Amino acid sequence: MQTASSIMSPIQWALKACEALMNKFEPEQLPPDRFHYHQGVFLSGMEKCWRQTGEQRLYDYMKGWVDSQILEDGSIKKFMSDELDDIQPGVLLFTLYEQTGDERYKKALHTLVPLLKSWPTNPSGGFWHKGHCPNQMWLDGLYMAGPIAVQFAKTFGDSDYFDMMAFQALLMEKHTKDPVTGLLYHGWDETKQAKWADPVTGLAPEFWGRAIGWYPVALLEMFEYMPEDHPDKEKLVTIVQDLLIALTKYQDPATGLWYQVVDKGDRPDNWHENSCTSLYVHAIAKAVRFGYLDAQYMEYAWKGYQGVIDTLKFDENGNVVIGNICIGTGIGDYAHYIARPTSENDLHGAGAFILMCAEMNLAAK
Repeated sequence: MQTASSIMSPIQWALKACEALMNKFEPEQLPPDRFHYHQGVFLSGMEKCWRQTGEQRLYDYMKGWVDSQILEDGSIKKFMSDELDDIQPGVLLFTLYEQTGDERYKKALHTLVPLLKSWPTNPSGGFWHKGHCPNQMWLDGLYMAGPIAVQFAKTFGDSDYFDMMAFQALLMEKHTKDPVTGLLYHGWDETKQAKWADPVTGLAPEFWGRAIGWYPVALLEMFEYMPEDHPDKEKLVTIVQDLLIALTKYQDPATGLWYQVVDKGDRPDNWHENSCTSLYVHAIAKAVRFGYLDAQYMEYAWKGYQGVIDTLKFDENGNVVIGNICIGTGIGDYAHYIARPTSENDLHGAGAFILMCAEMNLAAK
């Protein structure tokens, strides 16, 4: 395998990652075989590339996958209606509805998003992450439900969703934020029944890289649709600022990367993880673009971006290979996260990489 050089622009790297997956899978073959966030985050990145480049093949590929999942009557072929992970890819439907006017996409959105109005919650009103994880709030959940619900609110004029998702974000931060590090624990079980839950606080034991990444990425996506004068907006902006500034303290100065377990970079068995680094870089750069962080923070973003680029390789067919991606992971202890396998060109890892490159392309202009 050849290693990658860094002479390409961020959007060229994003396109390389899109092409690597397009060469591997026809759109309808993207795994898993259901409407799920693995495809959703990858295709969200692809959609941002399409908007920046106008390359029709990107739009057509995204539409190809969605059309393999949304039936003629607007119903969704296969999804888990009690898992937030299967709500997320609905974000792709807004663009397709806007571009085509096809009512199927609108109908599918009206199937997915209203589920949140009767979603099971913990005693404080926080969404369960999955039906088989009762009372468990995971940081990842804000990315799965927040952007789609807030865009739905703006598109279809249902402002309840602005309040609903602001409430979820605030509740999550209130209970998962560590006052010492400023980082957020992976999850919280108010009932303390989960096997990973601290018996006193109900908190997960560790700060897992990718989960922390989904949270600010979700909020910054939500801010694109949330009214500027929403009563919770200012508090949510402060949360993003505080979290991203806290994360800069844990960037590895040698490589620019962040660790699988964020605050334990001094442990010899901890390892650099590309998907969390990509999400943090994306969020820092976007927060700077929106004026929430000072431009000096781009130094961390460019260092992290270059750190990921430095890990890339090419296979024998010239496709870019993104490695050091932790596979899908539930909540556990330090040993659990450290033992997780890694994959190459995993959809949600490639999606995080493409999101990073699309945002850094805007920063480079």
